[in-house]
Amino acid sequence: MKSLLKIAREEKRLKTREVAQLLGIDQALISKFESGTRKPTKDQIIKLSQLLEIDYETLMIAWLKEKILYEIGDEEFALKALILAEQEIQNTKKEINAIIISSVQTILDEIEVLKNKLQSFNHFELRQISKTLELEFIFKSISLNGNSLTLEETKSVINDGLTITGKSIQNHLEAINFQEATLYIRDLSQKKTHFNEKDFLIIHNLILKGIESENLGKYKNDPLIIREMNLLFNWYETNKNNFYPIILASEVHLKILEINPFEKGNLQMANLILNWILLQNNYALASIEESQNSKNEYLSILEESQTKNDKSIFINYIIRIEKESLNRALQIIT
Repeated sequence: MKSLLKIAREEKRLKTREVAQLLGIDQALISKFESGTRKPTKDQIIKLSQLLEIDYETLMIAWLKEKILYEIGDEEFALKALILAEQEIQNTKKEINAIIISSVQTILDEIEVLKNKLQSFNHFELRQISKTLELEFIFKSISLNGNSLTLEETKSVINDGLTITGKSIQNHLEAINFQEATLYIRDLSQKKTHFNEKDFLIIHNLILKGIESENLGKYKNDPLIIREMNLLFNWYETNKNNFYPIILASEVHLKILEINPFEKGNLQMANLILNWILLQNNYALASIEESQNSKNEYLSILEESQTKNDKSIFINYIIRIEKESLNRALQIIT
């Protein structure tokens, strides 16, 4: 933890005196935090995380690790105690997830009925539904990113290869790129390929191809980002069979935005990965409507979920969006 604090302070070109003044903490304490001779309080961790722009979760993990080591030291039964503690924490998490599921069980049951009804259609009907939903998903996704193409214009660009007068090259590239990325996650889901780093970086390359000349398929130049992403992939592997799919997809979405691994395209990536997981489990593409009110609602719910540190707020929202998407899928045929 001490190195995290020092490196972050030096990267921001702040002196210990300046950090102390900005946070209202004695300068001598800041120096002791960085030397490891004193440990910050939890409130001080929050302040340091915000000022030095260190990922809160990363700093908290480092802080808790040192607290644990300080308490147990080299006690003879330390490892056995840690194993029991881990089991208890895992059990508590399962209880929390069970509470989340129970609170939305009715709508989850309704979603399963809709999903099963959708799967009862023949191959031709499913293909028709898929093509329509993919077009709408591409249009709504690029619209969320500020693209000015209409639905019909998006269709003309990606299906007919037309150039729309008065629209920028970037508008056209975003539509084409998002189509490629959407087809890519569809193929991954059909192959039952799970969320992984290789394909994650390929998808980032696809959405920014021809728009960005640098950093395509590359994380920010920050070792903490690599560490956080590795933790995310490990978390997914551990929990992919333990979580309800919509809840799993929602949590991955939130974690990607918390880590913010790329210079550009993080919001688009979070939505694509959410839908990759949904498609893999035979759900419909979950799209945020293109209206400004819908965009504002999505961003507001994201912010509220992050500010209150309450993932259930965002999970409930995605569950509602998925139900709407399934109803839309059935409407296409009926």
